[in-house]
Amino acid sequence: MTIHLEDLAEFGWNNFFSAQLEAEDLDASVAVRVMAVHRNSLDVAGPGIAQSIPPYFQDENGEPDNATVGDWLLLAPETLRAFRRLARKSLFQRRAAGIRNTVQRIAANIDSLFIVTSCNQDFNIARLERYLVLAREADVTPVIIITKADLVDNAQEYARQAAALEPGLLVELINARDAQSAACLAPWCAPGQTIALIGSSGVGKSTLVNTLSGTQNISTQGIREDDAKGRHTTSGRTLHRLPNGGWIMDTPGMRELQLTDVKAGIETVFADILELQGKCKFNDCQHESEPGCAVLAALKNGTLEEDRYKRWKKLAAEEAFNSSTLIDRRNRDRAFGKTIKTAIKNKRR
Repeated sequence: MTIHLEDLAEFGWNNFFSAQLEAEDLDASVAVRVMAVHRNSLDVAGPGIAQSIPPYFQDENGEPDNATVGDWLLLAPETLRAFRRLARKSLFQRRAAGIRNTVQRIAANIDSLFIVTSCNQDFNIARLERYLVLAREADVTPVIIITKADLVDNAQEYARQAAALEPGLLVELINARDAQSAACLAPWCAPGQTIALIGSSGVGKSTLVNTLSGTQNISTQGIREDDAKGRHTTSGRTLHRLPNGGWIMDTPGMRELQLTDVKAGIETVFADILELQGKCKFNDCQHESEPGCAVLAALKNGTLEEDRYKRWKKLAAEEAFNSSTLIDRRNRDRAFGKTIKTAIKNKRR
């Protein structure tokens, strides 16, 4: 079976993935994209193929691997078993909820991230900054989508606050139920483009997917009137085809978004504070009481908001802690693996 690259383009294939293939790969494998992840299987699709395969597999080096939504896999044409995952152009991940020091992959090979919030109590600057950090770390285009703009009189004020988070940040006010209102999102839904939606439950992510795809395939629920919180209507992550050729993925509402391995993303989102840091008198300035601290000076004269500074400190500390604990776990896992291999070798002898 021969891979025809032009046929893969409609699934989101581009030169980044073509560059990873050798000539023999084109004739001896089947390229598919992961459309959905289930507990015991992956739904994959490509030109002329739609298949469920095991969620775990061994790569060409015999190492265990697994995939997430948006990944590209090469399958053996005879068995349709995965034997290689192509390198990812982008990856969204978070520290898994709970006490385990593990990473949960959210989506791979995304071009744009729609950060969805709404004109009610869900609108939260600190949460938006967290999502922006994810987008910047993955090097994808973030677009803040503010829904339920038709239900309030001051929707522009929500947009103003969101736009102030970063210079040039893209912000769109829409009614997620109205296709004409959501038409402003068309530039990011072009053929071959892949979008992921992220946000709390009840902000209208599933409604927006239905509107953009022109279907009612995803169930939706209302929000509680007392606190504007929604119920989970999306339980998994699935790529959906858009009428104009793009792909869109809804994600479950996240009660907890612990950041890890996103230092570069934090530095991008809080570039103004990083610039001030560079002007401090001491390189190891902690911005507490040191003389010549540019950050403290900016706080004093009002050019840096205290709340923004506190949010940056909190995110930076959280990222450093989560990343260090994950590194410790990986080191322990490696040491344990070496112990097991040594024991097996000794037993064979």
